[in-house]
This record gives sequence, structure tokens and C-alpha cells, in this order.
Amino acid sequence: MKIAIFSDLYAFPATGGVPSSIRAQKNALEKMGHEVVVFSPGIKAKNQEKNVIIIPTHKFIKINQINLAKRPGKIEKYILKKYSQFYDFNLVHVHYEASCSIAGVHLARRFGLPLVQTMHGREDQAIAINVLFGLKKIVASILVFLHSRYMPGIIKIKKDDVDAPTDARAKMWGLMVNQAEQADLVLTPSKHFAKKLQRYGVTKKIVKISNGVNEEIVQNDFEVRIWKEGEPLHMIWNSRVSREKRMLPFLEGLRSLKRDYVLDVYGDGNELKKAQKFVKKNNLNVHFYGYRSRSEILTQMQKAHLAIMASYDFDTQGMTLLEAQATGLPVFFCDPAMQEVVPNGSYIMSAGPSPEKMVRALEHISPAQIKIMSKTMLRCRKDVLAPGPIKKMEQLYRQLIT
Repeated sequence: MKIAIFSDLYAFPATGGVPSSIRAQKNALEKMGHEVVVFSPGIKAKNQEKNVIIIPTHKFIKINQINLAKRPGKIEKYILKKYSQFYDFNLVHVHYEASCSIAGVHLARRFGLPLVQTMHGREDQAIAINVLFGLKKIVASILVFLHSRYMPGIIKIKKDDVDAPTDARAKMWGLMVNQAEQADLVLTPSKHFAKKLQRYGVTKKIVKISNGVNEEIVQNDFEVRIWKEGEPLHMIWNSRVSREKRMLPFLEGLRSLKRDYVLDVYGDGNELKKAQKFVKKNNLNVHFYGYRSRSEILTQMQKAHLAIMASYDFDTQGMTLLEAQATGLPVFFCDPAMQEVVPNGSYIMSAGPSPEKMVRALEHISPAQIKIMSKTMLRCRKDVLAPGPIKKMEQLYRQLIT
């Protein structure tokens, strides 16, 4: 098969779970013998990844440090210059809801190709968390207006007491539902996110397929983690340092942690400077290493006792948890929905998202627990490697094409 993937989050310098999962998908499909071309905004790098097409991208406009693609019409025109016979593709797979992804939807329609849409993120929460108070509804209205210009038919979602408690979040659910409804098949990385989409109006078939971890970067024979008595609890943070990931509430909890610890932070984001200032001011044993390659981070995970994920009601799955499972590393989180992601007996979950509740959970971890949780993760590590979920995806592709 020849597969076109469209994502507004992929090419350099994009980082995070979505690009990692798409890269794992691309590599696994190529190993199966398929040809995969990824279209994404970004900056042309010296060592440009094979079969990655950088579409027209704004040079100076970024949102939350993310490269922004130009309008869908320009993107489509650019792609058709390179691929005038776009119908040579067998299928289009879209991974987001902005300009590049909209262009993918348009091209799939234009050439009569099957369309798969993966819904990765909680755009309602992205607005609620990252936009200043008083501007949330305005920003949501602008995004919905722009989306509706290229994809008419956005459903008006009424406010409720579940996941749309504000006008802004209700509007973003309408946008997400409209994007999903364009597809022949909708994929989500978790069941809890699929149920939310259906609650707000998605009628298309939804299949849960886990994000996969690229098996090429977890070739090491990872060992059971041993936390010896008297050693500090060695924790690792390997995701964005941004508001939605809630590093500052976690750091606030560390101020009152009554045991020796060290926290290594791999990643950057819009709250990195704030976090660094907080750590310096409160003399916390936290070390920031900035952006690093996934292979380097996975190597560092071998030295840790516990991976940290502090987001709450935001992540639909979380590559932090999948990569921890792939390396045999126990995890800590505070969002009950994440229990779906990793095996029973492999995690510590706090009783709530507050700094006090998070630190209370960390106070009660024992070396014996770390060893048991690590063994559980290692026993189930193959479940999250990309070939498993991508084989399921390949079967769904074939069903759509035939």
C-alpha cells in the first residue's frame, strides 16, 4: 500500500507524544513493506527524514512553540505540484485538526481515497489550560470559525457538567466532532476518549488502537529496577514542560516530600523557565536537561526508579506511560483514566491531582513495590511496541481499500 499521512505535529522541531507515535507508525508500516509519505509543517533539517514532505509553513508564527502550517489551499496546491497523481496513494491517514490535516481531508475527498482520522488530543482542555481567562471563548470562536470555513457543518455542542462546562470547551468539542465526522474510520488511543467523542456526537465507527512505541529505540535488555535502602528515589520526567502537563503543581508537592529524591527532567515547553526558577528558589533536587532524542531518554530511563506523569484530564493516553512500559519502568500518575493505559500492578496513583495528594502518594512508595511494578512492566513490554497495534491498523486499512 501507498499511504499518505497528514499531521500538523510531526516534522522537526516538533516533539512530544503525537510525533513519536506517528514515527513509530511510519517505521512499522515501512518494515511491513508499505510506502509511507508524511506531510507536515516544520523546518527543513540537514538530515531530513526520508519521505517527509515539509509543507508551506509560517516562519515567524508559532502557537505554544508549534510550527503553524499555512492555509489548506496553499498546502494542497504545493502537494499537487509534487504529487500530481495523488490518486496513486491508496489511503489517507490524518492525525490532527488544523491546516495540514484539513488539507489531507480535502485531498482524500478530491481523489476518492479512504480517509482515516486519528483523534489524539483534548483540544477543549488545551483552550481551557493555555488561554488567558477572558479570552478562552474568543479564541475558541476564532478557531471554530476558521475550521468551519474549510469544513462546514460544525455541530453546536451545548454546555454540560461533564467535559463541556464552558462555552469555549463546548465549541472545541464541536470542532473535534466535525473533524472526526469527515472520516471513513476514526481511531483513538484509548477507550475513555472514544466514549467522550461519541457522547458529543461522533457517529462514525471508532476503533481503539494504542499509540505504539518504536521498537528500534527499545532494543536494550532492560532490567528490573532495584531501589536500594538508603538511596534517593530517582524519578524521571520525559514529556513537555507545559501548563497542561502540570509540572509546577508536581514541583510544589516536592517541596514537602520527606524523603531523599532526585528528579531528572527531559523536555522543554512554555513553562520551562518558570519551573527552573521555582526549583532554584525552593532548592529542589531537580535537574533540567532540555530536549533530548528519544533513544537517549530511554537509556536514561534505565537508571530511574519511577516515571512521572502529572497531567490531569488532558492526556488521552500518554507516550510517557507507554515508553515506561517498554523499558520496564514503574510509573506515577494522578489521572484515574490512565489506569486503562498500563497493566495493573505497574503504577502508583495519587488520590487526586493536588500537590498535597501527589506528594502523599510518593511518601508511601517502598523499594519492594518498585521491584514488583518493574517486573510487571517488563512482562508486558511487548504489548506497547509498534508492530502490535500497527498490524491491527494495517488490517483496518485493507478493509477500507477493498
